[in-house]
Amino acid sequence: MAHSGGLLAWPTQLVALTGLPKDRLRRLHSSFSHVNAVLIVSDGGVSPRCEVLVHLPYSEQVVQVARWRPERLTLSSSLPLFPDKFHRFQEQPFLRLTAEEFPPHVVLQRRAASGGGTTLVFSGAMMSVLGVLAQSLNFSYEVVRAPDNSFGNRLANGTVTGMVGMVVRKEVDLGLGPFGFTAERTLIIDYTVPVVNDYLRILAGRGRPEVDPWGFMLPLAPMVWVGLVVALVVVMAIVLLLARCVSIYPPALAPYVRVLLQENSWLPALWGWERLVLGGWMLAMLVVTQSYTGNLMSLLAVRYIPQPFQTLRALLDDSATTMVWEYDTAYVSTFRTTEIGILREVREMDAAGQVQYVLATEYPSLLRGDVRFGSHAFIGEDLTAKVLMAQQFSETGSCDFYTSRESFMPFLYCMIGAKHSPLVQSVSKRITWITEAGLYDHWMNSLSSNSTVCERPPTKITVRTPLSLGNVWGMFAILVVGNAVSLLLFLVEVLAGHHLHSLLTATSSWT
Repeated sequence: MAHSGGLLAWPTQLVALTGLPKDRLRRLHSSFSHVNAVLIVSDGGVSPRCEVLVHLPYSEQVVQVARWRPERLTLSSSLPLFPDKFHRFQEQPFLRLTAEEFPPHVVLQRRAASGGGTTLVFSGAMMSVLGVLAQSLNFSYEVVRAPDNSFGNRLANGTVTGMVGMVVRKEVDLGLGPFGFTAERTLIIDYTVPVVNDYLRILAGRGRPEVDPWGFMLPLAPMVWVGLVVALVVVMAIVLLLARCVSIYPPALAPYVRVLLQENSWLPALWGWERLVLGGWMLAMLVVTQSYTGNLMSLLAVRYIPQPFQTLRALLDDSATTMVWEYDTAYVSTFRTTEIGILREVREMDAAGQVQYVLATEYPSLLRGDVRFGSHAFIGEDLTAKVLMAQQFSETGSCDFYTSRESFMPFLYCMIGAKHSPLVQSVSKRITWITEAGLYDHWMNSLSSNSTVCERPPTKITVRTPLSLGNVWGMFAILVVGNAVSLLLFLVEVLAGHHLHSLLTATSSWT
């Protein structure tokens, strides 16, 4: 009860006094070795003589630090009365830590064992941190994985999963992680000082360079096309109006259409005002057609690579793309408990079964498959996304993925220990030294080759390949549709002419 209530937390200096013989105090060792306490054992005489004992952690050793007689207190060890037992262990203990793949912090690789088969090898920036901790604190260690290969959270029934559950149940001494800092987890474990801070980005597959088959319509904006048609109608209306006022001959309207379409035109004798209007129209169309030609050449030479998911809102609005999150992380725990904002929409999608979850070990296959082809988009830490893109670039030599411009859900990442564990404070001191010296950033950069090659890939590229039919089929579609309409009109004219001829013949016969 004292331990769970925080009375035996390390800042509390506990003095315990007993008259029991030493052989009956052995069961106290597991508790007293992990608290800032001394045990005073009295012989119970009239003029008592006492021993002041300190229990060392992760060992069976009990050290007498002082002897106490009524007349004086005599130190009998190099240790003080309340030694910092976790500053550096006197005897090298064997600690168990838990970790899971979390690039670039922890990388898990399978390598051939000397006796045959394969063995798991942990590497990454956090393993470098662990090496410094082991040397500084004087301990040996082993790293184990969680049964479900997840970071872990507390479920609604009170059970705790993953690596967090192993720390809570004291199956391991520390969680390497690093773990995202959440209020819910602080109720069951203790965090060290932050190792690094990170945030989420969307990782999606880049589209293939494409030419829009209707690209010949793109050099001019839709309103410009509408303006050309309106301008043609207005000019022709003005010509009709002026011809009615000042001319006895009907005006020539066909040249205006032919100039717009850049066709050769035979011009009849024109009045002076007609020449002025037509000349102004030709000058305007010259500027428009030259602009159209230049823009069209640029559009055909420059290919656009679509990167649609630059915000979480864009991904939520695209129902055809599946959202992928890492299984059982602090991010998942956060959006599942959010009641407002855009994260509530993510929670609703999760409740509807529209969110897919994967383990960190499944990242490479996920990227090579569903994410590359565009059917899925992965949401993960910015540092992890950079490493994954770098790995894919090293394999393929091309930047097939991109990350969103928007970042969201910032988190602090720390190691974890059991509640009130004094080991957390000693580890925190070393982590502070490491981060202030810039070592952690150095380790991450040194372990992540090609990490910046695909960080901001271009969205437009210039190509010099021949255009295929798939690039320009829109123009042929208009040609076919135009010929079909003209054929239809030709048939209507033939039938109408035949019908009119029949009527005229019948009228002549009757007459």
